Amino acid sequence: MKKVLMALAASVALSAAAAWPDKSVNIIVPFPPGGSTDTIARAMAQHMGEKLGQPFVVDNRPGATGTIGATAVKRAAPDGYTLLVASLGPFVIAPHLVKNIPYDAVKDFDYISLPVQAPNVLVASPAQKARTLAEVVAALKAQPGKISFASSGNGSSDHLSAELFWQQSGTSGVHVPYKGGAPAINDLLGGQVDFSFQNVNAVLQHIRAGKLHAIAVTGDRRSPVLPDVPTLAEAGVKGAEVYSWQGMAAPKGLSAEVKKKLADAAIQAISEPVLKKRLADQGMEIVANTPEEFAAFQAREYTRWKTLIEARKITAD
Repeated sequence: MKKVLMALAASVALSAAAAWPDKSVNIIVPFPPGGSTDTIARAMAQHMGEKLGQPFVVDNRPGATGTIGATAVKRAAPDGYTLLVASLGPFVIAPHLVKNIPYDAVKDFDYISLPVQAPNVLVASPAQKARTLAEVVAALKAQPGKISFASSGNGSSDHLSAELFWQQSGTSGVHVPYKGGAPAINDLLGGQVDFSFQNVNAVLQHIRAGKLHAIAVTGDRRSPVLPDVPTLAEAGVKGAEVYSWQGMAAPKGLSAEVKKKLADAAIQAISEPVLKKRLADQGMEIVANTPEEFAAFQAREYTRWKTLIEARKITAD
């Protein structure tokens, strides 16, 4: 009898996987509407819904550096109807900053695909005279701990880019955290802060308009949308490569069939030519990797940022 019940359960699971999706799919974004992660999630939701024949609905649940939304996904059933699209924060940074975080980022998610990444760019406010990385480093060494660097918040990729840059260049600055990228950029434009490492796509229009000065990008190669701006390594500071990225995950325990369907749909969505071009024009780089590749990448990033956060004694306060 036990074997019969087990066989029946397996048959039901297989038929459910084969039918997936037969209702709408919820994509939780753990940040407010309008940011880079929300934009990516909505674009993917539209294309995945068209491909799979069911609505993919974005549900914004901001708060606690992305951990509220991530926790909701961790607690959901692993049936393919609840997904998480988030930046690197909840996946590899917040676990080392937030005390008593209610999920294990390594063990509690099935990683589906990393659709896009983008380097950060070191930008100077209009009031700054520095135009090269050497000039920025010289100014920091001349005024240690006095030159300000804005970020979108403690533990954000722009904050950690600054920490890594200071570490690798042997300098120090003043970190000024904001509640989001928009207010940080506004104060940078107004000259209230001196520099910032911002996502390329967030400041590209201001660079092109001459309102901010681009000094260097944090990628391992130059950005196609800023071909004249050197990388940090080219400009003399090695070992400070950083990419901001967005990833799609699900609660741990997806069936192999649903996981493959999700990954295939996600990769096809982000590779759709019109969307691909639109994102590339904004400075984003298409990655569209497999679940295995994303899981391995997440593990490497998790260890890397843990090491930096501990070495620099960074906190979420």
